[in-house]
Amino acid sequence: MSESVIAGLKPETLWKRFYEISQVPRPSKKESKIVEHMKKLFNDLGVEFKEDKVGNLVAKIKATPGFENSPTVILQGHVDMVCEKNKTTVHDFDNDPIKLKREDGWIKADGTTLGSDNGIGVAAALAIISDKESTHGPLEVLLTIDEETGLTGANNLAPGFINGKILLNLDSEEDGAFYVGCSGGQDTVARFNLELEDTPKGLETFELLVTGLKGGHSGLDIHQNRGNAIKILARIFEAFNKIQFYISSINGGSKRNAIPREAESIIYLDKSDVDKAEKIIKEFEKKLKIEYKVSDKGVNIEFKKSSSGNSKVFSNSFKEKITNTLLALPHGVVSMSQDIPDLVETSTNIATISTSKDELVIGTSQRSSIDSAKIYVAQNVASVFKLAGAKIESGDGYPGWKPDLDSNVLKMSKNVYKELYGKEPEIKAIHAGLECGILGDKNPGLDMVSFGPTIQGAHSPDERVNIETVDKFYNLLKAILKKIAVQSKN
Repeated sequence: MSESVIAGLKPETLWKRFYEISQVPRPSKKESKIVEHMKKLFNDLGVEFKEDKVGNLVAKIKATPGFENSPTVILQGHVDMVCEKNKTTVHDFDNDPIKLKREDGWIKADGTTLGSDNGIGVAAALAIISDKESTHGPLEVLLTIDEETGLTGANNLAPGFINGKILLNLDSEEDGAFYVGCSGGQDTVARFNLELEDTPKGLETFELLVTGLKGGHSGLDIHQNRGNAIKILARIFEAFNKIQFYISSINGGSKRNAIPREAESIIYLDKSDVDKAEKIIKEFEKKLKIEYKVSDKGVNIEFKKSSSGNSKVFSNSFKEKITNTLLALPHGVVSMSQDIPDLVETSTNIATISTSKDELVIGTSQRSSIDSAKIYVAQNVASVFKLAGAKIESGDGYPGWKPDLDSNVLKMSKNVYKELYGKEPEIKAIHAGLECGILGDKNPGLDMVSFGPTIQGAHSPDERVNIETVDKFYNLLKAILKKIAVQSKN
């Protein structure tokens, strides 16, 4: 793919690094190619670095001459990306580069996630290394792996791997805002042994699909009241209660931290019930379009004949059990913060469902900035699964990041922002699992703030990054680094 997409964009080095990153496959848990790319880049730049046992990298950047005694600042981001694509898009995330597009002041991808989360932040840190106009003290560029599917890199960071006491996390997605807190989270997974019976003879096979939903990040977008494809599929099953139908599989969603955009089921019907089923779907789709006319107006239900076949289907009792479980499971916002206006405090997401030869698996994730609330909502979800007789797997989860409004780096960052742009920045917490929570837990006393450019649609093929705010973000980063270096010298 030609670099012409980023031609003329400022800052030039940042966009060049982002383009290079986008050419290297980097799915979560498969970061070996991007790690090798980073190691080669550090070698080419003559930068000292080290790698830990899981693949995290930290590069040591010398201070601008005269600022060697300034405090060491850590620039931190993650190298992996969420890999989502539209159903009709042909793309192999393990081998293919991301195809960039420029449209109306935004950079996006062609039918896939873009990887600006967190590729832009990583590119900014890399650009600082060779920016001769940047003034800073000693730097550590910390690049972690597998942030998106388990925060594996941050969780496995060894003591002493980083030495700085100030950390600038470059993984936020809103221009003009500094983030000073985040939610903790954990996963709750249910496994059901399939209860099957022979497929009755003489039935017709159909594919039932829920498509057209926006999806999005299960933390950042959970308050948008977007449709959950798995929930909607269960509601269709319930609407089918007037006809006899059989299910052979249910599959939907693909990532624990994404609201599922699509879900599908292979079902069997008697020919005499096909017209009734089509009428039910048509009427139900009309209701959904009214229900989601603002938040998810693209919702669509497809019902078409299928060549797929299976000799076994769910027993009627198992079909009802799974339908009722999906209907009973909570999804969405559980409570709002009483301290920070408009901040979701606690939520839960029905993320995935899959059918294999022997079992059906439902994956969910819970988030909260209050640990006890996170545990409670996870217990809520687990209780529904227990009542349905499922085997439950609960992850250990990860800690949140408690806001410190008296933070020194926050005060400096606020002053810099006001000096640059003549107005106060917004101070926010985020309903998502930034690595700051874990890094702060592992390195007591770490003074942190998170910021970034405007990114929309993260974790979905609609992801895009605003070009103008990338330039603002980089200039802000340089100014904060200079303020820390200069202020410590005075």
